[in-house]
Amino acid sequence: MFIPGTTFEVLDDTRPDDASLPAFMVSTTRGFLPRMDPIVTLPREFDVVEDLLQNMPVSTQSGRPGFLATGQLGGEVEKLPDLTAEIEKYRDNLPLMNALYRDYSFLASAYLLEPCHMRFMKGEPYGLGRSVLPAQLSRPIARCAELTGFKPFMEYAGSYALFNYKLQDPEKGLEYDNLRLIRAFEHGLDHSSSEAGFVLVHVDMVKNSGPIVAGVMSALSALANQNDADSIVRRKKFNDGLRTVLGAIQKVNNVMETMWGKSKPRSYTSFRTFIFGITSQSMFPDGVVYEGVNGDKPMSFRGESGANDSMIPLMDNLLQIQMPSTPLTEILQDFREYRPSNHRQFLVEVKQQAEDLSVKDFALGINSLHAMKSDEEKELLLESRRLWIKLLDQVRDFRWRHWCFAREYILKQTSHPTATGGSPIVTWLPNQLQAVMEEMVEIYGTVEGQSGPTDLGEQCRDIMDLVNRQHETLRKEVEKYCQERGITVRG
Repeated sequence: MFIPGTTFEVLDDTRPDDASLPAFMVSTTRGFLPRMDPIVTLPREFDVVEDLLQNMPVSTQSGRPGFLATGQLGGEVEKLPDLTAEIEKYRDNLPLMNALYRDYSFLASAYLLEPCHMRFMKGEPYGLGRSVLPAQLSRPIARCAELTGFKPFMEYAGSYALFNYKLQDPEKGLEYDNLRLIRAFEHGLDHSSSEAGFVLVHVDMVKNSGPIVAGVMSALSALANQNDADSIVRRKKFNDGLRTVLGAIQKVNNVMETMWGKSKPRSYTSFRTFIFGITSQSMFPDGVVYEGVNGDKPMSFRGESGANDSMIPLMDNLLQIQMPSTPLTEILQDFREYRPSNHRQFLVEVKQQAEDLSVKDFALGINSLHAMKSDEEKELLLESRRLWIKLLDQVRDFRWRHWCFAREYILKQTSHPTATGGSPIVTWLPNQLQAVMEEMVEIYGTVEGQSGPTDLGEQCRDIMDLVNRQHETLRKEVEKYCQERGITVRG
């Protein structure tokens, strides 16, 4: 199917055996997960890479210490041959290119950040990472990134998380207990470890994204097909689409809550060292030179971050949530470049169609209620408004929990001022969270949802009471951490 008014195809059949298509293409079935389960084993030509990756983690599959436990990875990388020519043999197999991109990105991040990890484990500051990525890593990752549409550095979807799981038993599918990591830095090859939990909870969340995509497509289609239905039928179809999205995003949030039990806050900072980026990080003040790439001029890329996931940006675009014009929002916009190219284009098209079809205006019907002739029409509009508020509330819930994670996993554990993606930890997430809550307050007031004939009911009142309390709580928490860390907040 196609997004209304565009030539962008959203897959129903993900064609998992078609190696000519990119691994990541948006679908109504697997959502933002790759079209197929990730490739686990590399071709024979890359046995030396496979061997190095298996012996790299702090704790290997056998339980014995790996190269990152002893600080020996750098020396082992020096022995690695440059296999860029071997990559060309498989260039038309895009899922395999994605697997190679994943594996070289793990090696690149581990190599660059190994010195920082060794200092951190001694209780010292991170210090400086390695400033030069040798050709046997730089050239292959640059080529794989070029062929797959990623940056030549570890990304959330393409390498660290969404293309980094395997099924213990193929018959059991994507059940959480059936998921295992393919690659890890620290103890992640142990399914019960915090590193494994951190990554696999993200996979478990995104497995619910298919219905989110399907619901968005249904809602947009209901508005695009104006000539195919009367106003009541259109409104019903639109509401059905929103209801599908709501059910799925509620599941995402429920899974997100399981992070607390599957990845412990005190364990996060040790494996977190390896997922830092280059941009805005003290470890790489002058960027990183990729030997044989970019004329040997330093380059800089953002690090892996769950903020690069596509589910909440999709909600932002469908719901037309207005973000403030701040440097923090500019970082949010920069993050858009660190997603699979198909995901990026999908988000752009949905944003444009939401604007062209006036989705928000239709959902809220600000000037429509009194003109409606039947009680059924009025009730359907009120239901659209309820669904809209509830969807915004799920976005708020997601971002509030993300803030709670940042507080407990990072702010209470380390004084390092930037997140893995290079955003300021104390102020960046609140920038988006405050925007959602302000949007909710404005809409609820505009539609007069608290009482009278436009009353949206007890559930929405409870939601808005929570929003008002959280808004004040967030303000106090941000103020507290800014004072503790000597951060000046503008505005």
